[in-house]
Amino acid sequence: MQTVNQTATKVLTETVTNRPRRRVGILGGTFNPPHLGHLIMAQQVGDQLGLDEVRFMPDAEPPHVDEKKTIAVEDRANMVQEAIVDNPLFRLETAEIERGGKSYTYDTMKALKAKHPDTQYYFIIGGDMVDYLHTWYHIEDLVKLVTFVGIKRTGYPTTSQYPVIWVDAPLIDISSTQIRQKISHGHSVRYLVPEAVAAYIKEHHLYEQND
Repeated sequence: MQTVNQTATKVLTETVTNRPRRRVGILGGTFNPPHLGHLIMAQQVGDQLGLDEVRFMPDAEPPHVDEKKTIAVEDRANMVQEAIVDNPLFRLETAEIERGGKSYTYDTMKALKAKHPDTQYYFIIGGDMVDYLHTWYHIEDLVKLVTFVGIKRTGYPTTSQYPVIWVDAPLIDISSTQIRQKISHGHSVRYLVPEAVAAYIKEHHLYEQND
């Protein structure tokens, strides 16, 4: 015969066990600056996989980017927030900013999983990056922490030695490098970045000097 406490414990255990896991997409990057291609990619993944949210995660100090061309992380995070503020699916993830230093996906996701063990993470990358997964830091351990989502790209195979969910999304040929160059030469970036991001760039005089 079970006591009241035993019954309550059993119910609580079953409730926790059967509770649906949160499904969260992670789109990491320098976001220097964020552009419409990022937003379209995130929206398509969130919609097609039925995610609870998609988080944009700016690097604190990118491990493979020329630091001289990367503006302050505070500006990049602020631009992301401006870009996503009107979309309830999107959130800003500040884990790498808070940790500081070089940003390695494995370290970040290990910390996030420890903090949110009931969350299932989907790490979003372009199809052109899938071929390079074998070079990622601690990749064999990383694939145990996240599910990779690859955005299909023309000319790139949809195969990998690692588990990858493939998603179709419109190919928007926009790059942050292209945007920075246009701004530095005084050209418009209308329809390349959200209006709020363009306003932030103008207000803070970002990217105005030639490289």
